[in-house]
Amino acid sequence: MRIVMGAQNCGFGPVSELVAVSRPLGEHERVFVGHGIAAVFAQRNPDAFDDVRDTGGIPEQARSAMVDDLLRGCDHVISVMDAELVLRSVVARRPVTMVDSLFSFWQLARSPARIHELCATMPRSCLAAADRHLACLSPHERIIAAHLLATHSVVQNFPGVAERAAGLTAAGPGPEIHRTGSIVDVEGLRNVARTAEPEHDLLINIGGFKNFLLDFGVNDDYVCLLRRWLPDLLRDWPRYRRVLVCGGPFGEGRERTVSAAGGQAHCRLLRQRELLRVAAGTAEYLLAPGLTALHESIALGRLPLAIHEQHYAHVFTMRALDGTLFGRGGARFTDVVPDHPLPEDDFAGTAALVELAGRVREDDDLYATYRRTFNERIERHVSLGPRQRQDGVEELRTLLDGEPVHSVMTGILGTPYAA
Repeated sequence: MRIVMGAQNCGFGPVSELVAVSRPLGEHERVFVGHGIAAVFAQRNPDAFDDVRDTGGIPEQARSAMVDDLLRGCDHVISVMDAELVLRSVVARRPVTMVDSLFSFWQLARSPARIHELCATMPRSCLAAADRHLACLSPHERIIAAHLLATHSVVQNFPGVAERAAGLTAAGPGPEIHRTGSIVDVEGLRNVARTAEPEHDLLINIGGFKNFLLDFGVNDDYVCLLRRWLPDLLRDWPRYRRVLVCGGPFGEGRERTVSAAGGQAHCRLLRQRELLRVAAGTAEYLLAPGLTALHESIALGRLPLAIHEQHYAHVFTMRALDGTLFGRGGARFTDVVPDHPLPEDDFAGTAALVELAGRVREDDDLYATYRRTFNERIERHVSLGPRQRQDGVEELRTLLDGEPVHSVMTGILGTPYAA
């Protein structure tokens, strides 16, 4: 079987989930197609695919022709939150599975019934006609439409997922919505090698960072704020002499080492399974509250500390988990500026966080509050005992549990799916 795969080009979360789905499919031909940060991640984890087609820098017409040609020659398509790939697959008459870890996050101005009606009446003669038919939908609504158009729908469990699935089912006939547990690299997590002597005292995972608004060198006030803070972290916490800061902003050519007070913070980008190994063996773990990194940490039995939100989806995640030990303990920008307005919108909310990170970095008084409250969050976290941390992990496992993704994919593909 030849399977074409793609992921939404927003940070490392979607493509990391695609890698988790792809790795057990080694008996099939797995072709990744995509660009940007998703293609960077795929290229750094080549064992997950048999072929990586990076469409970045290719003129739009040539890119479109490449993707359509791949679809015509495949047996199945797997898309992780890439609505366009689903639409292209439907027009190409290819069976397609839509995988989504943010199913309850998407904001809808139109009712599920209206989106269902648009999908049911969508022309399938060509991509242009289908695209025009759905032109009234927002990017979030298009992802919900992709679930309705797909042959199969797979969603990772989270607060609000059951209610949204029920709403879509009530709107009209569509694919069965399979609710799974963690969409993570099960084999990589199972085989992670824990070193007897940890290489680092602290791991800070800021994820892929880049998305529809955030970029390296553009709207990267969050990363600049972290760079200002790292020397102070080393000064304020002498126990952390060897810090590893990992994420997309520190890819090839952007690595750096920060030194202060006898300690060092190395900023670089690791391959996925190397990051899992470090996360398993490092005493303390701070992460940007992305769901994939959180699920991986839970699978490793680690309770991390969430650091300040990069974008609006992080705000949504922390609000949804506010009743948990993880949610209550996480650092937030509201610690620094409690009355800062945050539009309840993905793009505008993310833009407001960018503006806030810039203010905190440039204003010495705000930065002092950021540093103090961040230290308070870290101090509270490191004071947790082993039993409290384990209870926090089990709390999240229970809340986010669902059918194993490998069982769901076995049923969809009709072939053995090892995990």
